[in-house]
Amino acid sequence: MKTRVLSGLAMLPLAAIVWIGGWALWIACFALSVLAVRELFRSFEAADIRPSRPVAYFSAAALYAVGALAPENLRLCLFWFVLVIFLSFLYLFKTDVRKLADGMATLTGIFYVCFFSFHVPLAGQLPQYGLMVWLIFLTAFGTDVMAYFTGRALGKHKLCPAISPKKTVEGAIGGAAGSVILCTLFGYFILPGLLVHCAVIGLLGGVVSQLGDLTASVFKRKLGVKDYGTLIPGHGGVLDRIDSVLFTAPMVYYYAVLVIPIFAPHGA
Repeated sequence: MKTRVLSGLAMLPLAAIVWIGGWALWIACFALSVLAVRELFRSFEAADIRPSRPVAYFSAAALYAVGALAPENLRLCLFWFVLVIFLSFLYLFKTDVRKLADGMATLTGIFYVCFFSFHVPLAGQLPQYGLMVWLIFLTAFGTDVMAYFTGRALGKHKLCPAISPKKTVEGAIGGAAGSVILCTLFGYFILPGLLVHCAVIGLLGGVVSQLGDLTASVFKRKLGVKDYGTLIPGHGGVLDRIDSVLFTAPMVYYYAVLVIPIFAPHGA
């Protein structure tokens, strides 16, 4: 437990970067996405699957460049999608040494890690709802922490024993409750005009973040690895730490741009 707490404190610089926002957030998220996709590809390689790191790194750089310089240019975003698929398929042309799984793993890493993480800085630059970027981390880390302690104290019924034996139903409920509480408090003190939306995001995030954690566990089980890396003591690698964020970031972003305007078209 001590190791987990110390590792959690090591994530505090991330809070400072989110507070600074702007280019600092873009650069930090890009760096984390590259580190995380590298860890995922190393795990694939342990299972004799060889995704293309150059294609992934180039795709991540191109995506973040488009987002930072021309975020509203839909054509460039669509071109990026086509380019990623094209390069991943082109990677398979050396048929004597590459398998179909190599190209599919390349696509998976780019979309799962790079594209999903891309929604963090996107949320941070929303004109009216930029502060909601904090909800991405409050719901992800709040769920994780509360699920851990609730599970230790009350956990009796296994949630998904075939995927993650230590997770319990009680822990999952406690995690979701913790997410709702944290996001509601954030709404009450920081975004009172969006209080109800913050509470709803907390509830959705309490579910989505755990799905993100379980998805990462499925990958690890299929690939035969315990952790994606060793960079963060007690948590494994970068991807082990941000697996929930990868799911909560798109959820918060699309909730802000698609749902909130229906009820509050003029903002908070």
